[in-house]
Amino acid sequence: MTHTTHRFSSDPTLAFVVIGYGNPHRGDDAIGQKVVAKLQALNPPNLEACSVTYLTPELSSKLARANVAIFVDACKLKHTDTVQVKPLNASGTETTGSVLPAFGHSCNPCSLLALTQSVSGHFPKAWWVEVPAQDFTVGHPLSTLAERGIDQALKVIADLVDLGTH
Repeated sequence: MTHTTHRFSSDPTLAFVVIGYGNPHRGDDAIGQKVVAKLQALNPPNLEACSVTYLTPELSSKLARANVAIFVDACKLKHTDTVQVKPLNASGTETTGSVLPAFGHSCNPCSLLALTQSVSGHFPKAWWVEVPAQDFTVGHPLSTLAERGIDQALKVIADLVDLGTH
């Protein structure tokens, strides 16, 4: 499992943590990790960017220190080719109310928020940035849709970070 973290602040409490996840060898599934790599190159203040193949329980320690968490993932989105942003909570649902699965081989963002709540007594405000993807074939490069989505995701994250500082 790949786990790359770049910390931009020495403060034990993080303003923002961005977790990009997906398999870098499966075409568009690399989107989350590509977004994190671009964020790391930008070196934004008060932000920790973490790149992983799967969401795992160990990430809850990062979430416990964050004020805002942003999860970035590749998704096959029907009826749209633009990035979707969903607020999340720790009850195992998106704040829109649809139920998400719990822990298994890997976690989902709500499962991690619930674990963070259980262990630390709180969880950060959280957003799920779903980037449009179409090709998850092993060994394929990013599709044009994914490349556009990465740029859109970076703009969305910049807006979320900007809103979180005001």
